[in-house]
Amino acid sequence: MKWTRAVRHLWDLAEKCAELDGPAGAIYQVRVVGLWAVGDVLGEARDVDRVTVALAVDLPVDEVPWRSEPAGAEHWGNATRMTRNPITPLWRSARGPVWNHRVERPVLVWDSAGGVAEETLAALEAGRGDQLRPPAPSADELRERLRDELDVSLRALRGRTHAYEEKRWRPGKLDPVADDLWRAGVGYLDVLDALERTASG
Repeated sequence: MKWTRAVRHLWDLAEKCAELDGPAGAIYQVRVVGLWAVGDVLGEARDVDRVTVALAVDLPVDEVPWRSEPAGAEHWGNATRMTRNPITPLWRSARGPVWNHRVERPVLVWDSAGGVAEETLAALEAGRGDQLRPPAPSADELRERLRDELDVSLRALRGRTHAYEEKRWRPGKLDPVADDLWRAGVGYLDVLDALERTASG
């Protein structure tokens, strides 16, 4: 994908976030309050495969464990056309830090308080995203962040395992509960591996 197209996808999503901003519950179950650019789109202008974003939602941290999708995420993604574009969303709680070992030095491109950050998006389009990124955390800060993330992920894994056991032999589709359990497991293992790497590094 051409660089200009990648940034255009990001710009369009920021504008959609602004358009759909409002209290959760009326039309969408989830309220997105912040959009952050992550990964390749923060580098020099070049062709990229996908655009990665962090979507901060107005939910408690425990309701948005790493690699999970909050209730209503699919509906919101369809409404914004995000699911039809080469965009990888990483769902985060707005009530905790957005960054972690994968969401490295993200850059805010929209939030419900300030609106679309047009100057930031223009800088990304010019390939100057690296100049906008916050400083990298220290090794100790990263380890502390990962420990907190691991605690949330472990609670999610336990809760979703229980939900799966409760649903397993009951009538109805098992897929949604199984998918939630799978996401919790993947998230927990990803954070655990990252924490182990910091300990050995």
